[in-house]
Amino acid sequence: MNIAQIGMLVLVVAVIALLYFIGSSLSLWLQALVSGARVGLLNIIFMRFRKVPPKMIVEAKIMVVKAGLTATTDNLESHYLAGGNVLRVVQSLIAADKANIELDFNRAAAIDLAGRNVLEAVQMSVNPKVIETPLVAAMAKDGIQLKAISRITVRANIDRLVGGAGEETILARVGEGIVTTIGSANTHKHVLENPDSISKTVLAKGLDAGTAYEILSIDIADVDVGKNIGAELETDRAEADKKIAQAKAEERRAMAYAVEQEMKARVEEMRAKVVAAEAEVPMAMAEAFRNGQLGIMDYYKMKNIVADTGMRDTIGGQDSKPEDKTE
Repeated sequence: MNIAQIGMLVLVVAVIALLYFIGSSLSLWLQALVSGARVGLLNIIFMRFRKVPPKMIVEAKIMVVKAGLTATTDNLESHYLAGGNVLRVVQSLIAADKANIELDFNRAAAIDLAGRNVLEAVQMSVNPKVIETPLVAAMAKDGIQLKAISRITVRANIDRLVGGAGEETILARVGEGIVTTIGSANTHKHVLENPDSISKTVLAKGLDAGTAYEILSIDIADVDVGKNIGAELETDRAEADKKIAQAKAEERRAMAYAVEQEMKARVEEMRAKVVAAEAEVPMAMAEAFRNGQLGIMDYYKMKNIVADTGMRDTIGGQDSKPEDKTE
């Protein structure tokens, strides 16, 4: 194959590729032209080189024109290249226009790029959404626990969708308001008789400030009586006081037992001293004999006195042993 044939082959391939790009782009250009949307043929061709799907851009442009709205092709392309959802933004603009909600392309694109579903937000502005809170338990001043479930009707606030708090913040604030309202009630019966007092008090606090929603109403769906927390606390306190009293009584008993043991030890100590003193009597008498201070007749007189004393104690039914008397 010579150079002329190679050149001819390259030319044929280039012509076929050009016809393919022009053919597919020409159909989209004719579709836009018939629909009244002005999209240039060269712009459609170069969209492929910019890695922008021309079919989606042309269809979005046709939807904008048919709805009587304003959005340039460059705006649609730039939003796609920024990672946005072009069709969803266009649909939200059409829905907002039909619902008489003021929304331009730049705001809708910003909301979409912020990660929020702008179409759902517009639909929620027309048809408010109902959010149900989880079971919230709180205790009134009389110690009775109440469990409440509420339904919050919210409407999307288009102006605060970018940077506004979400549903989790609404649920947290409403739950806090329910706990505060129940906790400030003097009796649980007042809350059961007037459950709307909870919703009125919570709604008056302006809980939707700084959020992406506007609270329309807060309705208490269910209020149930829970545990008697006050009685349980009193029971636990009484049980704790009982254990403290038992511990103090055990401490006093241990101290009394220690004193008793100490007194017994002192008694044994005194007995030992008595025995030691009695053991010194014979030694003293022997010493008196040696020194001539005690005669034999004195000794016998003392023995007779001791014998008479023992006889009297026996007749009187008393034990003459000193250690038995102390017991």
